[in-house]
Amino acid sequence: MIVTFSIWSYRYYLCIMQRLLLVIFLLFFAGSFCHATKVDTALLTPFERSNGTETATYAQARDFYKMLFNKFHNIMISDLGMTDIGIPLRAVYYTKDAKYNLEDWKQNNRVVILINNDIHPGEPDGVDASMMLIRDAVTGKLNIPDNIVLAIIPVYNIGGALNRNNTSRANQNGPVSYGFRGNARNLDLNRDFAKCDADETRDLEDLIATINPDIFIDNHVSDGADYQHIMTLLTTQHDKLGGETGAYMYKTFTPLLYKDMKNRGYDLVPYVNDFDKTPDNGWREFYELPRFSSGYAALFHIMAYVPETHMLKPFDKRVKATYDLMLSFIKTASEHASEIKKVRADDSKSLLSQNEFVLDWRPDTTRCDSVLFKGYKAGYKESNVSGLPRLYYDETKPYTKMVPFYDHFIPVKSVTAPMAYIIPKTWVTVIGVLKKNGVRFGRLLSDTTIAVTAYHIDDYETLDHPYEKHYMHKNVQVTPVKTKLQFAEGDYVIPVFQPAKRYLVEMLEPTAPDAFFAWNYFDGILQQKEYFSDYVFDDVAGKLLEKDTVLKALLKEKQKNDPVFAKDANAQLEFVYKHSTYMETGYLRYPVYRME
Repeated sequence: MIVTFSIWSYRYYLCIMQRLLLVIFLLFFAGSFCHATKVDTALLTPFERSNGTETATYAQARDFYKMLFNKFHNIMISDLGMTDIGIPLRAVYYTKDAKYNLEDWKQNNRVVILINNDIHPGEPDGVDASMMLIRDAVTGKLNIPDNIVLAIIPVYNIGGALNRNNTSRANQNGPVSYGFRGNARNLDLNRDFAKCDADETRDLEDLIATINPDIFIDNHVSDGADYQHIMTLLTTQHDKLGGETGAYMYKTFTPLLYKDMKNRGYDLVPYVNDFDKTPDNGWREFYELPRFSSGYAALFHIMAYVPETHMLKPFDKRVKATYDLMLSFIKTASEHASEIKKVRADDSKSLLSQNEFVLDWRPDTTRCDSVLFKGYKAGYKESNVSGLPRLYYDETKPYTKMVPFYDHFIPVKSVTAPMAYIIPKTWVTVIGVLKKNGVRFGRLLSDTTIAVTAYHIDDYETLDHPYEKHYMHKNVQVTPVKTKLQFAEGDYVIPVFQPAKRYLVEMLEPTAPDAFFAWNYFDGILQQKEYFSDYVFDDVAGKLLEKDTVLKALLKEKQKNDPVFAKDANAQLEFVYKHSTYMETGYLRYPVYRME
């Protein structure tokens, strides 16, 4: 059958078909749009769902990264080990090409950025900023350059994060609730990097030794003065970091961060290290001992930064500033990757031939830089509690001016590194910490007599109250004594010619302010175990003096020059005892020995 259409029938047919196609297209598009909306909603963080008022709980952060891992190919999650609360510490890795091989990172000159969050869970800005950062990276919203590796600890202090409240940060503006500063054993983890009490500290140090990050970012929220800046930045002290890396960080990389953040709308300022008075007249740079994350990182010539958002700014603005600062780190590091890798490689090489190491520093008050500071006029008014004058900041009276920033330090104590250290195998806790930090060891194959330098602990002061679980020692005085000692099979010989050289020196030299000795690792040697009864030892001492003319001469000299000593019979008897073979050799002898 032949069917014919008039021109009007044909036009009617086309109109119907066009409308049908339009309906089908709209239905399909609507379905697709709804699906996209659902996916986008599923990828929102608790921070975003709450309009910037809430931070993710530990479980929410854990589940969020697990969801991303299940949906996207270029993210990896790994367990680092157990924490003090018995929950595994996890790291999240991102690279654009999903390559998670250390050798690949090295061969392709990639900059490794390690980001740590929730070391103080009452300061959670980095938790939420990092969740959005990784989400935006895996979904393609952010273009993370090929030469960047991101390694993120989503929640470091899990025990503290689970201890949620809304009161422990009394001087902080949000979020609605948050975690607690102390971990499951009430340790402040940003005081633990030298002493290494917490399981999570050892896990993180093991990670740092493994991936050797070029940049370490430890996200925080500040305390202290009031001012206009949303973000402040604590930077590894460049003199203390030293070498080409310290100079490059100070002269090039940090100024580039400031410039990039300015382009993003932020007036970045150094961490306002001023708690006792207003910062109107400037301040000194924070002195970061190895107990702190950035001070610890400096031992391995890592460029470390501690972002400190201002506690009185709204939570949503603080998270946004943290997010933007991490973007700034990524952009700047990518554009200057070859420079970063070069200065660190050069310092790694020169470290091996370095002999002199600084153990302690102090600010150089004769030198300073100037920073543009945006503050608020401070004044005093009557306290509502005491009725006495109290400090306040008037936010209706902002000001902008240049202030001095004392960011130069000078050495106050140095030491020459030995060829190697020897530690008896009985000091297992110390050995365990060293192993976590990538230290390389040798072991004695048999009992052996070795010529060493042994330190005698002459004097030290001890805190009269505990600090982070320890009664710390300070102002340690020692006398080096060259001697030959018997060591046992299996004792540890630690050559200093290795990448952890600076770490070894600052941890094992007993006069260093954050050495293992300062943190009570060797307190067993500080107590005398045997003594004498005067009525018995007096006869023994008399015979000793008859045979030992040198000891007798020392006693006579002491009697002559010290009238108080000359009248104290017990003190004289003790003098002879301590200079005799009856005195125990382990008392006050530091059990880490130097092979020169």
